[in-house]
Amino acid sequence: MTHGPINLAVLVSGSGTTLQNLIDAIASRQLDARIGLVIGSRPDIRALDRARAAGIPAHVVDRRQFPDLASFSRRVFELIDAAGVDLVCLAGWLCLLEIPARWQGRVMNIHPALLPSFGGKGMYGRRVHEAVLAHGCKVSGCTVHFVDQNYDSGPIILQRTCPVLEDDTPDTLARRVFEQEKIAYPQAIRLFASGRLRIEGRRVRIVGPDAGSRELAGEPDGGGSV
Repeated sequence: MTHGPINLAVLVSGSGTTLQNLIDAIASRQLDARIGLVIGSRPDIRALDRARAAGIPAHVVDRRQFPDLASFSRRVFELIDAAGVDLVCLAGWLCLLEIPARWQGRVMNIHPALLPSFGGKGMYGRRVHEAVLAHGCKVSGCTVHFVDQNYDSGPIILQRTCPVLEDDTPDTLARRVFEQEKIAYPQAIRLFASGRLRIEGRRVRIVGPDAGSRELAGEPDGGGSV
Protein backbone atom coordinates (compact mmCIF):
# COMPACT_ATOMS: atom_id res chain seq x y z
CA MET A 1 0.00 0.00 0.00
CA THR A 2 1.30 3.44 -0.91
CA HIS A 3 0.91 6.61 1.15
CA GLY A 4 -0.08 9.58 -0.98
CA PRO A 5 -0.29 9.48 -4.77
CA ILE A 6 1.28 6.42 -6.34
CA ASN A 7 4.25 7.29 -8.57
CA LEU A 8 3.99 5.73 -12.03
CA ALA A 9 6.36 5.15 -14.91
CA VAL A 10 4.54 4.75 -18.21
CA LEU A 11 6.25 2.96 -21.12
CA VAL A 12 5.06 3.79 -24.64
CA SER A 13 5.73 2.89 -28.27
CA GLY A 14 2.99 4.66 -30.21
CA SER A 15 0.40 7.42 -30.24
CA GLY A 16 -0.12 7.50 -26.48
CA THR A 17 -3.89 7.13 -26.18
CA THR A 18 -3.52 4.98 -23.06
CA LEU A 19 -1.01 7.42 -21.60
CA GLN A 20 -3.49 10.23 -22.24
CA ASN A 21 -6.20 8.20 -20.51
CA LEU A 22 -4.03 8.01 -17.39
CA ILE A 23 -3.15 11.70 -17.57
CA ASP A 24 -6.85 12.56 -17.83
CA ALA A 25 -7.83 10.19 -15.00
CA ILE A 26 -5.28 11.86 -12.73
CA ALA A 27 -6.36 15.37 -13.75
CA SER A 28 -10.02 14.55 -13.04
CA ARG A 29 -9.08 13.00 -9.68
CA GLN A 30 -10.38 9.59 -10.65
CA LEU A 31 -6.88 8.28 -9.98
CA ASP A 32 -4.72 9.35 -7.05
CA ALA A 33 -1.40 9.12 -8.84
CA ARG A 34 1.37 11.04 -10.51
CA ILE A 35 3.32 10.07 -13.60
CA GLY A 36 6.94 10.64 -12.71
CA LEU A 37 8.43 9.29 -15.91
CA VAL A 38 7.52 8.34 -19.47
CA ILE A 39 9.87 6.16 -21.52
CA GLY A 40 9.46 5.79 -25.27
CA SER A 41 10.98 2.95 -27.28
CA ARG A 42 11.39 5.24 -30.32
CA PRO A 43 12.12 8.96 -30.62
CA ASP A 44 9.43 9.84 -33.17
CA ILE A 45 6.21 8.84 -31.41
CA ARG A 46 3.29 11.07 -30.48
CA ALA A 47 3.14 9.66 -26.96
CA LEU A 48 6.31 11.58 -26.08
CA ASP A 49 4.67 14.81 -27.25
CA ARG A 50 1.70 14.06 -24.99
CA ALA A 51 4.02 13.53 -22.04
CA ARG A 52 5.93 16.76 -22.62
CA ALA A 53 2.69 18.71 -23.08
CA ALA A 54 1.62 17.48 -19.64
CA GLY A 55 4.96 18.46 -18.09
CA ILE A 56 6.06 14.86 -17.54
CA PRO A 57 9.76 13.96 -17.86
CA ALA A 58 10.15 11.91 -21.04
CA HIS A 59 13.10 9.77 -22.11
CA VAL A 60 13.83 7.69 -25.19
CA VAL A 61 15.38 4.25 -24.89
CA ASP A 62 15.53 3.21 -28.53
CA ARG A 63 15.55 -0.58 -28.81
CA ARG A 64 17.46 -0.32 -32.09
CA GLN A 65 20.44 1.25 -30.31
CA PHE A 66 21.03 -1.73 -28.00
CA PRO A 67 22.77 -4.95 -29.02
CA ASP A 68 20.59 -7.26 -26.96
CA LEU A 69 17.52 -7.49 -24.76
CA ALA A 70 19.53 -7.53 -21.54
CA SER A 71 21.28 -4.20 -22.14
CA PHE A 72 18.05 -2.59 -23.36
CA SER A 73 16.10 -3.76 -20.32
CA ARG A 74 18.88 -2.70 -17.98
CA ARG A 75 18.76 0.88 -19.29
CA VAL A 76 14.97 1.04 -19.01
CA PHE A 77 15.04 -0.03 -15.38
CA GLU A 78 17.96 2.26 -14.54
CA LEU A 79 15.72 5.19 -15.45
CA ILE A 80 12.78 3.70 -13.56
CA ASP A 81 14.86 3.13 -10.42
CA ALA A 82 16.21 6.69 -10.55
CA ALA A 83 12.68 8.13 -10.70
CA GLY A 84 11.54 6.51 -7.45
CA VAL A 85 8.65 4.77 -9.15
CA ASP A 86 6.11 2.56 -7.34
CA LEU A 87 4.50 0.90 -10.38
CA VAL A 88 5.39 0.55 -14.06
CA CYS A 89 2.52 0.71 -16.56
CA LEU A 90 3.01 -0.45 -20.14
CA ALA A 91 0.80 1.59 -22.44
CA GLY A 92 1.12 0.41 -26.01
CA TRP A 93 4.72 -0.68 -25.33
CA LEU A 94 5.74 -3.14 -28.04
CA CYS A 95 9.17 -4.28 -26.84
CA LEU A 96 9.89 -7.36 -24.81
CA LEU A 97 11.49 -6.60 -21.44
CA GLU A 98 13.50 -8.63 -18.98
CA ILE A 99 11.84 -7.86 -15.65
CA PRO A 100 14.35 -7.74 -12.78
CA ALA A 101 13.42 -9.74 -9.70
CA ARG A 102 12.98 -6.55 -7.68
CA TRP A 103 10.28 -5.39 -10.12
CA GLN A 104 8.29 -8.60 -10.49
CA GLY A 105 4.71 -7.96 -9.43
CA ARG A 106 5.16 -4.22 -10.01
CA VAL A 107 4.85 -4.02 -13.80
CA MET A 108 1.41 -3.97 -15.46
CA ASN A 109 0.18 -4.06 -19.04
CA ILE A 110 -3.19 -3.54 -20.68
CA HIS A 111 -4.14 -5.59 -23.76
CA PRO A 112 -7.14 -4.91 -26.04
CA ALA A 113 -8.57 -8.45 -25.92
CA LEU A 114 -9.58 -11.08 -23.40
CA LEU A 115 -6.34 -12.92 -22.73
CA PRO A 116 -5.15 -15.61 -23.15
CA SER A 117 -6.94 -15.28 -26.51
CA PHE A 118 -5.53 -12.96 -29.16
CA GLY A 119 -2.27 -12.18 -27.39
CA GLY A 120 1.41 -12.82 -27.90
CA LYS A 121 4.13 -11.47 -30.14
CA GLY A 122 2.81 -9.38 -33.00
CA MET A 123 -0.72 -9.13 -31.57
CA TYR A 124 -1.27 -5.45 -30.95
CA GLY A 125 -3.48 -2.61 -32.13
CA ARG A 126 -5.66 -3.21 -35.17
CA ARG A 127 -4.33 -6.74 -35.64
CA VAL A 128 -6.04 -7.83 -32.42
CA HIS A 129 -9.46 -6.55 -33.47
CA GLU A 130 -9.10 -8.01 -36.96
CA ALA A 131 -8.42 -11.41 -35.39
CA VAL A 132 -11.39 -11.13 -33.03
CA LEU A 133 -13.71 -10.39 -35.95
CA ALA A 134 -12.18 -13.10 -38.14
CA HIS A 135 -12.90 -15.68 -35.44
CA GLY A 136 -16.53 -14.61 -35.15
CA CYS A 137 -16.29 -13.72 -31.47
CA LYS A 138 -19.46 -12.39 -29.86
CA VAL A 139 -17.66 -10.72 -26.95
CA SER A 140 -14.37 -8.88 -26.71
CA GLY A 141 -12.82 -6.58 -24.14
CA CYS A 142 -9.55 -5.79 -22.44
CA THR A 143 -7.21 -7.38 -19.93
CA VAL A 144 -4.94 -5.81 -17.33
CA HIS A 145 -2.22 -8.19 -16.22
CA PHE A 146 1.10 -8.28 -14.45
CA VAL A 147 4.04 -8.56 -16.83
CA ASP A 148 6.37 -11.54 -16.84
CA GLN A 149 9.22 -12.40 -19.20
CA ASN A 150 6.97 -13.13 -22.20
CA TYR A 151 4.39 -11.28 -24.28
CA ASP A 152 0.90 -11.03 -22.73
CA SER A 153 1.31 -14.06 -20.49
CA GLY A 154 1.50 -12.71 -16.94
CA PRO A 155 -1.13 -13.20 -14.21
CA ILE A 156 -4.44 -11.53 -15.03
CA ILE A 157 -5.59 -8.76 -12.67
CA LEU A 158 -8.95 -7.90 -14.21
CA GLN A 159 -10.86 -7.97 -17.47
CA ARG A 160 -13.70 -5.88 -18.86
CA THR A 161 -15.99 -7.02 -21.63
CA CYS A 162 -18.01 -5.47 -24.42
CA PRO A 163 -20.19 -6.93 -27.19
CA VAL A 164 -19.01 -7.53 -30.73
CA LEU A 165 -21.71 -6.24 -33.07
CA GLU A 166 -22.71 -7.78 -36.39
CA ASP A 167 -21.61 -4.74 -38.40
CA ASP A 168 -18.38 -4.08 -36.49
CA THR A 169 -15.17 -3.15 -38.26
CA PRO A 170 -11.76 -3.29 -36.56
CA ASP A 171 -12.04 0.46 -35.97
CA THR A 172 -15.51 0.44 -34.41
CA LEU A 173 -14.60 -2.52 -32.22
CA ALA A 174 -11.36 -0.84 -31.16
CA ARG A 175 -13.28 2.24 -30.02
CA ARG A 176 -15.70 0.16 -27.97
CA VAL A 177 -12.88 -1.84 -26.37
CA PHE A 178 -10.99 1.36 -25.56
CA GLU A 179 -13.98 2.65 -23.59
CA GLN A 180 -13.48 -0.37 -21.33
CA GLU A 181 -9.71 0.17 -21.22
CA LYS A 182 -10.31 3.70 -19.92
CA ILE A 183 -12.04 2.19 -16.91
CA ALA A 184 -9.90 -0.91 -16.42
CA TYR A 185 -6.39 0.53 -16.16
CA PRO A 186 -7.14 3.18 -13.52
CA GLN A 187 -9.15 0.56 -11.63
CA ALA A 188 -6.23 -1.88 -11.59
CA ILE A 189 -3.81 0.85 -10.51
CA ARG A 190 -6.12 1.83 -7.64
CA LEU A 191 -6.27 -1.80 -6.50
CA PHE A 192 -2.47 -2.03 -6.55
CA ALA A 193 -2.03 1.27 -4.71
CA SER A 194 -4.42 0.15 -1.97
CA GLY A 195 -2.55 -3.13 -1.45
CA ARG A 196 -5.47 -5.27 -2.56
CA LEU A 197 -3.74 -7.47 -5.15
CA ARG A 198 -2.21 -10.82 -4.17
CA ILE A 199 -0.37 -12.93 -6.74
CA GLU A 200 -0.81 -16.65 -6.10
CA GLY A 201 0.88 -18.56 -8.89
CA ARG A 202 -1.04 -17.84 -12.09
CA ARG A 203 -3.87 -16.11 -10.24
CA VAL A 204 -4.27 -12.60 -8.88
CA ARG A 205 -6.66 -12.36 -5.96
CA ILE A 206 -8.40 -9.10 -5.09
CA VAL A 207 -8.60 -8.92 -1.32
CA GLY A 208 -10.36 -6.62 1.10
CA PRO A 209 -13.92 -5.89 2.19
CA ASP A 210 -15.03 -4.74 -1.28
CA ALA A 211 -13.62 -7.69 -3.23
CA GLY A 212 -17.10 -8.67 -4.39
CA SER A 213 -18.36 -5.13 -4.88
CA ARG A 214 -20.42 -3.84 -7.78
CA GLU A 215 -17.37 -1.97 -9.09
CA LEU A 216 -15.53 -5.24 -9.63
CA ALA A 217 -18.58 -7.19 -10.74
CA GLY A 218 -19.38 -4.71 -13.51
CA GLU A 219 -21.49 -1.64 -14.07
CA PRO A 220 -24.66 -1.14 -16.13
CA ASP A 221 -22.77 0.68 -18.91
CA GLY A 222 -22.70 -1.98 -21.59
CA GLY A 223 -19.48 -3.39 -20.23
CA GLY A 224 -18.39 -5.26 -17.16
CA SER A 225 -15.48 -6.58 -15.17
CA VAL A 226 -14.56 -10.19 -14.72
